Amino acid sequence: MNRSAATIAVILIVLGVLIAVPLRLAFPGAVVALLGIACGLTLRTANEWERAVVLRLGRFAGIRGPGVFFIIPVIETVYVLVDTRKQSTIISAENTLTLDGVSVAVDSVLFWKVEDVRRVATELTDYRAMIGQVAQTSLREIISGMGLGEILGNREAMDAKIRAAIAAKSQDWGIGGIAVEIRDVRIPAELNDAMSRNAQAEKEKQARVTLASSEVAIAEQIVHAGEVYAANPMALKIRQMNLVYEMNKDRGATILLPTELAGAMSAVLKGLTPEG
Repeated sequence: MNRSAATIAVILIVLGVLIAVPLRLAFPGAVVALLGIACGLTLRTANEWERAVVLRLGRFAGIRGPGVFFIIPVIETVYVLVDTRKQSTIISAENTLTLDGVSVAVDSVLFWKVEDVRRVATELTDYRAMIGQVAQTSLREIISGMGLGEILGNREAMDAKIRAAIAAKSQDWGIGGIAVEIRDVRIPAELNDAMSRNAQAEKEKQARVTLASSEVAIAEQIVHAGEVYAANPMALKIRQMNLVYEMNKDRGATILLPTELAGAMSAVLKGLTPEG
């Protein structure tokens, strides 16, 4: 008898006693009291998310609920109330070797729900423990068949493999809605440090390659500029004049030029000035 049925039964019995004793209405009071006793023996309730497995003389008699239902006293019994809501189970695998021989620890969450109430109640001794054990063994099997890089870099594929393995092993159990999410993957500290150093070294390598490529491009441009200036001395002299100007344009100072550069500038100016 659950709490709701017991409450109704007690209320009816007390009401019957009150009718029979203070009001001296023995027969109506007895009827109400007997009705309360009958409710206590036959009335049952199940919550919205529960299903009651009823046995009749030890054999399966049906699934009742949700809400109010009745059973035959003595002959029928409520064997178990099965929760049909989505449930979660924490599963973990400690010190499991990957395909490439690395010891890892993996924590994950298994989501599942009961879809066949009769099967989980009459064919499984403890469906909660069994689905957890199957999930744990499946997790270890998948880890041992994958490399460390694949585990760390592709968790979605690992989730799918674990889910498929659990579903295949529990397909006849009446449990469905299976989903798996990897929460954490832990590797040995020394391996973690080594991977961090390798990642840092790879970043430094890429930075040096980029810098070297830039230096090569700059050197090629300098060589090209040298070839242009060698072919056109006038352009080199103009470039020298421009550099001198850029160095001193914001200082407002008098510029002293070497005799050779001054002569070169005069030659350039003469070359740029039209005759006549």
